[in-house]
Amino acid sequence: MPPTRLLAAACLVATPLLSFAQVTVKDDGQWRALFTAGASLSSGNSDSTTVNLSGEAVKATKTDKLSFNGRALYLKNDDDEAEQRYAFGTHYQRDINDRIFGFGQFDALKDEPANLSSRLSVGTGLGYHLIKQDNVTWDVSTGVGYTRERYVEPSVIDGVARDRYSHTELLFAEESNHKISDNTTLKQRLAYLPDLRNSGEFRATFDGGISVAMTKRFSLTATVQHRYDSNPGDGLKKNDTLFITGVSYRID
Repeated sequence: MPPTRLLAAACLVATPLLSFAQVTVKDDGQWRALFTAGASLSSGNSDSTTVNLSGEAVKATKTDKLSFNGRALYLKNDDDEAEQRYAFGTHYQRDINDRIFGFGQFDALKDEPANLSSRLSVGTGLGYHLIKQDNVTWDVSTGVGYTRERYVEPSVIDGVARDRYSHTELLFAEESNHKISDNTTLKQRLAYLPDLRNSGEFRATFDGGISVAMTKRFSLTATVQHRYDSNPGDGLKKNDTLFITGVSYRID
């Protein structure tokens, strides 16, 4: 893979990490939001410009929670064509009783460096609150989803060169939030998504992040992300791992 494409892919992977800092969640029915913005410029042997924006908004009550998140990235390196990545998602969760909840979600992604012209995913399922305390929450969930992908260039999927691919998949996930101190929070999520159309293929994701408040509005964040795709397409690696730090601004 060309160096520019590798750099673009690394920056695109970094974008969701910046939005992984935890937005404040309180069950009072009020909207709260978290925004992150970053940019880098370099000149000399290599001239590059990177700009990324991300945001998340959450509204929660004692029985349900609605969230939206969005990300955008622009990268220009030397004389190469600029790369962009756009992502949007929404998630709704409602408690059935004190322990069991149902959820529905929608995600959209455009990621040209990863050969994705578009990826649209919907999913639904049930979850269980293993721990639900003020300083610690831990949930497990399972469900089913449907994903439709369109590729920038044809990709070999299930032994056939395709410009699009649709499939159903299972979802198994666990997620926890930890309030370590008054100004420090930790969050992690692990998900496993086996492809029901192409037996043996699957995706797996892990996100972990720690946030330390500098003021009421600003926080320092450090996050790690690992992505695995058993069938990513020609010229793309199965594993992506990245560590990054950032600064977030919250509206409570």
